[in-house]
Amino acid sequence: MRRISSLTRVAVGVASLALAATACGGTSSDSGSSDSSESKGGKGLAIAYDVGGKGDQSFNDAAFAGLEKAKKEFGYQTADIEPTDGETDADKEQRLVSLAKQGYNPVVGVGFAYGPALEAAAKKYPKTSFGIVDSVVEGDNVASLVFAEQEASYLAGVAAAKATKTNTVGFVGGVDIPLIHKFEAGYTQGVKDTKPSVKVLSQYLTQTAEEGGFSSPDKGKAAAEGQLEKKADVIYQAAGLSGQGVIEAAAKKKVWAIGVDSDQYKQEALAAYKDYILTSALKDVGGAVYSLAKSVEDGKPLTGVQTFDLKVNGVGLADSNPKMGEIAGLTDAVAKAKAGIIDGTIKVKTE
Repeated sequence: MRRISSLTRVAVGVASLALAATACGGTSSDSGSSDSSESKGGKGLAIAYDVGGKGDQSFNDAAFAGLEKAKKEFGYQTADIEPTDGETDADKEQRLVSLAKQGYNPVVGVGFAYGPALEAAAKKYPKTSFGIVDSVVEGDNVASLVFAEQEASYLAGVAAAKATKTNTVGFVGGVDIPLIHKFEAGYTQGVKDTKPSVKVLSQYLTQTAEEGGFSSPDKGKAAAEGQLEKKADVIYQAAGLSGQGVIEAAAKKKVWAIGVDSDQYKQEALAAYKDYILTSALKDVGGAVYSLAKSVEDGKPLTGVQTFDLKVNGVGLADSNPKMGEIAGLTDAVAKAKAGIIDGTIKVKTE
């Protein structure tokens, strides 16, 4: 059973399943409210970035890939808006409302932090389709795009257990919140199910996103260096932009790092460290964002909770680094674990 090797490949499976879901709501030509100042026509997908913004080589960049795919396919105007430091829910709401008022449809908040703001904006513009990544928001015109991060992380744990020579591996989470706990839980379970004797070191960079847990490579680097001192020779990071520091620290010690969300082995900004990026736990944010855009374009907007898991290739494990195939038993172990998760014989924990 072949593993996922690129975001583009994942998107095909995600889109086909997601678009088969029953949904209701406005079409791309219905965008916005009854406000006479609203612009209509020629505008499509707009995304509002999470902490770290474009260029994080991870979560936000994956969303941007989905926007670019939609823009190319549908030939319409798109928008992508950066966050600001120390912004409030009111700031986020204003950003989403502005995009809807301009006639963009759908409008997507990238990240759980947009929850309250997106709920409010969706009520103000009931004919515009909204999407939110990594959170569930109620609303007849809202699609909640959520992922089985724990499943991809389990596969990362299997790979780590097969790759370690010191019997010590690490996990660095950006912020100590339930979403990132899913990454840690799946990873730890995958390690222990594969090789119970392996020790897993875990550390969170901050308690809140406002403290820079997802946007501080220096914090990620320091955390990784601490785990390296304790003999960790594989470190998995779920830390957004901060994860670049983890990868840098691992590469300088010539040990393995495991990327997250996007295939970080392929990213130009990390090219200097690619030989030490064993794999990445993929989360097809781009595919999910594109699926919502296509559903709106087709006149059948997705609504409600849309879950992207291993069964629909919404998450997975990258196999871009050829060195994966040189580690004894790794490829077969990951394939077996993936099959077990899909058929239900392996139940992956979220805490």
